Amino acid sequence: MASQASAQNLPRVELSAVTRGPMLEEVPLTGSVTALRRSDISVSIAGLVLTRQVDVGDRVAAGDTLLTLDAELSELALMQARAQQQQAESELSEARRVLDEARSVGAGTNIATTEVNRRQSEVATAEAALAGAQAALAIEQARLRRHRITAPFAGVISSRRADAGEWVQPGTPVFTLIDTDTLALDFQVPQQAFPKLNDSSVLHVSAAGATRDNARPAAIVNWLPVNSGEARTFLLRARPEPGFNLNPGMSLEGTLTVQRDSDALSVPRDALNRYPDGRVTVWVAESGGDGDTYSVSEQRVMLAGTAGNRVYIESGLGGDELIVSRGNESLRQGIDVERVGGAQR
Repeated sequence: MASQASAQNLPRVELSAVTRGPMLEEVPLTGSVTALRRSDISVSIAGLVLTRQVDVGDRVAAGDTLLTLDAELSELALMQARAQQQQAESELSEARRVLDEARSVGAGTNIATTEVNRRQSEVATAEAALAGAQAALAIEQARLRRHRITAPFAGVISSRRADAGEWVQPGTPVFTLIDTDTLALDFQVPQQAFPKLNDSSVLHVSAAGATRDNARPAAIVNWLPVNSGEARTFLLRARPEPGFNLNPGMSLEGTLTVQRDSDALSVPRDALNRYPDGRVTVWVAESGGDGDTYSVSEQRVMLAGTAGNRVYIESGLGGDELIVSRGNESLRQGIDVERVGGAQR
């Protein structure tokens, strides 16, 4: 009974094994959300704006009409081109009829061979004239189509620079269209971290100012081996996971986890005891051979780095120890503790 009462009074702790594995390094990053498709839409022909169908903030689908130009003169030119084509067709038909008539009476007998050749030449000329009229008609049809400006892809109108009654010129943007559904996350990576990037690197991102708990994973798409000169950084581009509510231009914070070449010992972050004089220690637990009862001793360690909730140990541990990861706040050298969770050995 006394033994049970004594065990019940022991400090209750959780133990964790010291682990050995690849050493990870966390690199803090800042970045922004970039729209992969952004277009400054302009007209391809000069003209007077007749109607404007959209404004800033409107969402459009690919092919939606954004703006129409006054097409009166172009429509008249199209009518003229159609009439010229019809005339050319009629002239070609007549030239062929006259040639067929000459051939039917017999070249060199009832009609001179030179006359037949002349009529053949007239047919060729009429065919060329028809081809030219058809091309002129196609040009006017294309010019008329260009009086209607449409969205090249789905997105949101972010700016407008023209309205009804204004004269617009080719090359001058009238709208800016941004695809808000196809986004990239762009970060500038310090040059010292660039050689450590590989397929095992992991990126977590959050909106600027958000807590670490709100960080979400993002798939690394590529990284560019060209630095930005003065900043001595490289571009890393990632893709957000579905459902991440982001907008182009938003500021981001990221944590890039890269793997070093060397292995290292690590312990949970909660296992550390930090002192004002700079010392860092852990409590090492040794089994007393009595079930879940362990004896603890404080061991000073030197740190090599941190990643997530793991802390890497440079010296002070051998790798086969059990350490106290929870309940280490009020321990004393050499006392017995009771294991209530975690690893055992």
